[in-house]
Amino acid sequence: MGDVLAYEAELLGIVKEYLNFSELEETLKVFEKECKSKGKLVPKIAGNVLRDSATLLIQKDLITAFEDGDLKVFFELWEEHIPPAVRDNEPQAQKLEFYLRIHFTIFPLKHSIGKFDKSDFEDRIAHFRSYLETRGAALSQTTEFLPFYALPFVPNPTVHPSFRELFQDSWTPELKIRLEKFLSLTLRASSTPRLLTLYKETGHGRKGKVNQLQQQLMEAERKTVTYMKRFNKIQADYHNLIGVTAELVDSLEATVNGKMITPEYLQNVCVRLFSSQLRQSLGPSIDFTRPGTASSMLRASIAPPKGKEVPLLPSLDYEKLKTDLIYGSDRLKAALLQALRWRLTRSYPGEQRDTVLQAYISNNLLDSHSNGQRNIRSLLRSTSEVVRQYAARLINAFASLADGRVYLSQNPNLLKLLEETLKAEEKDSVTRENVLGALQKLSLR
Repeated sequence: MGDVLAYEAELLGIVKEYLNFSELEETLKVFEKECKSKGKLVPKIAGNVLRDSATLLIQKDLITAFEDGDLKVFFELWEEHIPPAVRDNEPQAQKLEFYLRIHFTIFPLKHSIGKFDKSDFEDRIAHFRSYLETRGAALSQTTEFLPFYALPFVPNPTVHPSFRELFQDSWTPELKIRLEKFLSLTLRASSTPRLLTLYKETGHGRKGKVNQLQQQLMEAERKTVTYMKRFNKIQADYHNLIGVTAELVDSLEATVNGKMITPEYLQNVCVRLFSSQLRQSLGPSIDFTRPGTASSMLRASIAPPKGKEVPLLPSLDYEKLKTDLIYGSDRLKAALLQALRWRLTRSYPGEQRDTVLQAYISNNLLDSHSNGQRNIRSLLRSTSEVVRQYAARLINAFASLADGRVYLSQNPNLLKLLEETLKAEEKDSVTRENVLGALQKLSLR
């Protein structure tokens, strides 16, 4: 009871904060009224004050970077504090980012004092061109933005009629106002109440960690069973070898005393010694009585296998790959998915295939480490049947390997997505067959 009293005011403040965040106004009024009637003080939440001050600092830093034309600082803050769901999915955010990119690109042309820094301008043009080819590609079909795709290729944008509005005195202040309004709404909306943070950290987050540990335990148990089978075989071979060695020592002692070893006895010993090889490939017709046969086989059995030279595969730019899988044309997506699958399935089993798979996993090719899983979701829901089919084939290839199943199982949203795809596809489609195959393999976990 003492612990409750010690933290009562803070706990009541957390409840009040969450009710306010959820806009449960009537409930909040009743809550405050009852607390007041029982003499319980509900403090003003310090977290709100701190959060608001932090939000203002972030907003101020972004506006300062905007005014200074500091492209690098601005977009580092932008990507850090604007939620991906807003940046990637909301049209208002995408349009604003497009104009912000233009602002930073032409900043030296509008604010150059003294000598014009040509290299800086060329760097900004390169950044803008890269943006147009990646994130900005989604807006290429919008009439409003279409003229600006020519901006990187115009020698002097200041005199070009298509870009006249960009160099008007009112353009930058108007963009700044839009930015300030957007930041005020977005940064405030993204503030997470402490109750939700506590729940995620202690409840839901811990449950997810337990599930991950359980998956790792199951994989470790599977590997243990495999290793135990190998150990039992090695132990049986060892015991057999000790028995044969003891008999050979007895035979040597008998030979010293003048007793001859018969060919039948030698054949019997060698058959026992090479029983596993005989069962596999050598066949039962080998004549061990022929001089040198048994010794040659013994030496061959311990000789290190000749290693087959496995060529090194070239490294890939995974960030560009993932970008192209989102923004590329359907033809490009299909070609990339097929190439990625072939790279995995046509690699040499063993070290090379493991290296390919681990590279895919460490670079989070299918976005299994993130909740959004934007890549695979957009591919499986593509309007192109070929893209959906090749995406399903790649997932099925992942599911065929133990580490691939561990990777795919890390996010339960992927399983839901596969189930939805299974229901949406026609019964005889190749996509459905591969999704079903992947789910069956994942059920082994």
